[in-house]
Amino acid sequence: MLQTWVVVTVSVAYLAVLFAVAFYGDRRADAGRSLISRGTIYALSLTVYATSWTYYGSVGRAATSGIGFLTTYLGPTLMFGLGWLVLRRIIRISRRNRITSLADFISARYGKSTWLGGLVTVIAVLGVVPYIALQLKAVSTTFEVIRSHPGPTSAVPFFQDTALYVALLLAGFTILFGTRHLDATERHEGMVAAIAFESVVKLVAFVAAGVFVTFGLYGGFGDLFTQAAHAKLTALFSLGGTTATWTWMIVLSGLAVLLLPRQWQVGVVENVDEGHLKRAIWMFPLYLLVINIFVLPIAAAGLLRFGGSVNPDTFVLALPMASAQEALTLLVFVGGLSAATGMIIVETVALSTMVSNSLVVPILLRRYPRLTRRGDLAGVTLAVRRIAIVLVMLLGYAYFRFAGQGTELVSIGLVSFAGVAQFAPAILGGLFWKGGTRNGALAGMSAGFAVWAYTLALPTFADAGLLPRTLLADGPFGIAALRPQALFGLTGMDPVGHAMFWSMLVNIGGYFAVSLVGRPPNAAERAQAVLFVDALADPERPRIWRGRVTVGELRTLTERFVGADGALDKYARERGFAVAPDAEAAPELVQHAETLLAGSVGAASARIMIASVVGEEQLRVEEVMELLDEASQVAALEERHRLARELHDSVSQALFSMTLHTRAVELAVQKEGGDPVGPVARGLTELRGLTQGALAEMRAALFQLRPDALHEDGLSEAIRKRAAAIAVRESIQILVHAPEDRVPLSERAEEELFRVVQEAVHNSVKHAGPSRVDVTLAVDGGTLVVEITDDGTGFDPEEPHPGHLGLDGMRERTRRLGGRLTIASSPAGSTVRAVLPGVAGEAPADEYET
Repeated sequence: MLQTWVVVTVSVAYLAVLFAVAFYGDRRADAGRSLISRGTIYALSLTVYATSWTYYGSVGRAATSGIGFLTTYLGPTLMFGLGWLVLRRIIRISRRNRITSLADFISARYGKSTWLGGLVTVIAVLGVVPYIALQLKAVSTTFEVIRSHPGPTSAVPFFQDTALYVALLLAGFTILFGTRHLDATERHEGMVAAIAFESVVKLVAFVAAGVFVTFGLYGGFGDLFTQAAHAKLTALFSLGGTTATWTWMIVLSGLAVLLLPRQWQVGVVENVDEGHLKRAIWMFPLYLLVINIFVLPIAAAGLLRFGGSVNPDTFVLALPMASAQEALTLLVFVGGLSAATGMIIVETVALSTMVSNSLVVPILLRRYPRLTRRGDLAGVTLAVRRIAIVLVMLLGYAYFRFAGQGTELVSIGLVSFAGVAQFAPAILGGLFWKGGTRNGALAGMSAGFAVWAYTLALPTFADAGLLPRTLLADGPFGIAALRPQALFGLTGMDPVGHAMFWSMLVNIGGYFAVSLVGRPPNAAERAQAVLFVDALADPERPRIWRGRVTVGELRTLTERFVGADGALDKYARERGFAVAPDAEAAPELVQHAETLLAGSVGAASARIMIASVVGEEQLRVEEVMELLDEASQVAALEERHRLARELHDSVSQALFSMTLHTRAVELAVQKEGGDPVGPVARGLTELRGLTQGALAEMRAALFQLRPDALHEDGLSEAIRKRAAAIAVRESIQILVHAPEDRVPLSERAEEELFRVVQEAVHNSVKHAGPSRVDVTLAVDGGTLVVEITDDGTGFDPEEPHPGHLGLDGMRERTRRLGGRLTIASSPAGSTVRAVLPGVAGEAPADEYET
């Protein structure tokens, strides 16, 4: 029998080793020789997913549900095998925007909403508390199993509860190397190194126990499973649930490996190289496979050896103990301690960052704006995080003490899995759909979380006796339709599947319904949506600050949080910006300062701080969207220019050559004495007319493809080219009377007037059936007169026409230029006349006939 003092001493020594590894990792990082620069360390850190649930709970679940325990690991395997592109997108977005937590990510996606970040933090804390309780329960239970062996375990008084002291010890340990200082990236290289180390320890310990049980107590897998079959342990070989149960479990675990705060911390925040994903996508699933190889053998051996007298969750520890293998028992206990402590440390660090950055600090900054001028605000932030670590740990212990004592480890873990799954619609929708809004995310998550709490979390309190059992059996106030585990009469589903069905229904429904029919996303949300949805296509982030702030003020603000490391000055010098304290900061430098701050206090808080020191607030939302529209327009213009060049070089030149050759053949026929009105001559004339017409159409098309041609050629030339194309196509005569020299007009005036002329000629040809159209541009004393006349049948400009004449549009364009448009029409013809005072200078007129 192991002495209690031995177990305690070894446990404390192991935690000391973890701290030493973490300390060494931080020292290496400070020296510029990072331990986590290798993909293997990154992949091993991801295995913090394998907690005491995996270590102890999987065996317990296998003993009752057979191979159903595998669903918890099939989801992550599928996520990394098939959905790794989602993780890569998230990592890229987070690195570009200095996003340091799950709450920060969702807040940034929906316009850097403080409310949304706070809601995500509350849901994360309350959703993960049961999972922390699971780890404390595992450590406490296994310690009591060792201490009371060979007798049965019994209730432990409050001040003798191992879980309480483990919680306090781990809180202190987490504070020591999780919140020693603020960092612009929120990376904790020492912590990641320690987690990679503990992942090896728990794997070695579990595999050692499995090898001992399978090949030491029995003659291998075949012998063990044969004896289990003879003992009619059929549950071991069953699927352990319906297809719906398997589906929900796979979905839940796949989401959990991405959305649990600790997984986000190690998978996204602590990622130093996107290329490490290449190793993680095969190494992480391989780790899960290896650690689960001996789950069924240990479960079978435990059932054969103990029957129902021992808690199946403790089989992995009880079997070596029953065989008097003290060294192996101690190793197994340390492995379980490692699995639990690794999860608790990373989870509380991640949650404390969310609490400070997305909940407490934004509230403080809004209530007390002068805090931004305090030199010790970094100390306040660190204090908030340390207090949050202790409170979260105590919340976990309280849940374990009052609601989780009699519950299986797996059942507790599933409550948390379903809780964090409520983030999925807002995150996945925000990554791939630009139409998602802040209000939609708020509505969906709030509704989903409320349903989760009612249908899954609340029943655990009823099971613990803290609430009346009649609540589950009869519903509140005896309303059967509101029974938490049979909501609205839906029965036949397991509790997790039932809770997930209703919570996802209201979550997804609320997200899309409010996003689609509620207030449309404002420009800030749309700008962030573009940055997130197009993250893989657009590597650059647009500037959105235009500030009147000095470099010195920016430097003072950033140094309060990221230290006097010269990061701001280095960035400024590399780009040639002024670094003198009294110099006005460039917009890019203001943006970089916000990015640095976001790494320490979150996107929402950083935005508030920058707004407090920048004399001019953010660009108006319309200007933000103009920047985005301009980027897309530039890309479109480049493509149109390319197409125009290709058409000019090929089709247009070919048509011009055909026209020349046709004319040359005509002249040759005439020179040889051919009949000038014969069929050959007529055919050549028609061919030349067709090629000339096609050439005119092509030039018009090139003009449309190259919008800046209007401003390059001038209004007069542009109208001539357009008129020539229409004349050939419609077989009518169009005369353009315009100055030979370019009329001095602004680009806006040229564009508006070109559209007026184009619409007027189009209406005339389409509705009046003319044989001739005259377009006149005349300048008289600074007044420009544009007149379009035809000899068609006329029309009534006051009556509506099915062809949408666009008369109101022409009037509006003329009015915007400060002019007036008049329309006169009769059976003898029509005239459209626009008079624009003071837009041009004197210029001679010329007639151009087509």
